[in-house]
Amino acid sequence: MSFKIYTKTGDKGETRLASGLKVAKDSVRIEAYGQVDELNSYIALLRDELADQPGSKFQDLLDLILVIQNELFNLGSELATPLKQLNPAKHPIVTNENTARLEHEIDSLSTELKPLTNFILPGGHRANSTAHISRTICRRAERACVRLANQEDVRSEGLIYLNRLSDWLFVVSRVISHRLNIAEVLWNIRK
Repeated sequence: MSFKIYTKTGDKGETRLASGLKVAKDSVRIEAYGQVDELNSYIALLRDELADQPGSKFQDLLDLILVIQNELFNLGSELATPLKQLNPAKHPIVTNENTARLEHEIDSLSTELKPLTNFILPGGHRANSTAHISRTICRRAERACVRLANQEDVRSEGLIYLNRLSDWLFVVSRVISHRLNIAEVLWNIRK
């Protein structure tokens, strides 16, 4: 049995949430999980950039990123379901344990790095830049989720997770430069 990818139900600017509730495509809820979906796509690009590097110096990051992509999909699913209909026993959700794992990974990855003494700019390598783009999209997704939380009830765990994930992506951008032996681009206030 096959199904058509197009349903034509959204042709008038509306869509359905996971609960079946019809909403406008420009609603804050749709924007929030749309931003999370975009973030997941850019993180996939980061994963592909790292997979293209010779050797296996990024295998640990490839494995970690795949876990994060699944968690982001869970978060999108959670955001597509109004809190009153969300059943954590049946719906995948982002948990405090997911955030704690990110914090542990940040701490572990940071041991490879020299302490920051200056602000750094994105760049130096496509993979580094992709990590920074992912970080900024993560911040945008977080802002969209905060707007949603200001209007509707949402679990705070997703907001905290996104906040920590942006930190994780910053550290990963530095790890990429370090492992590729590429100098970080330092911010020069006088330029």
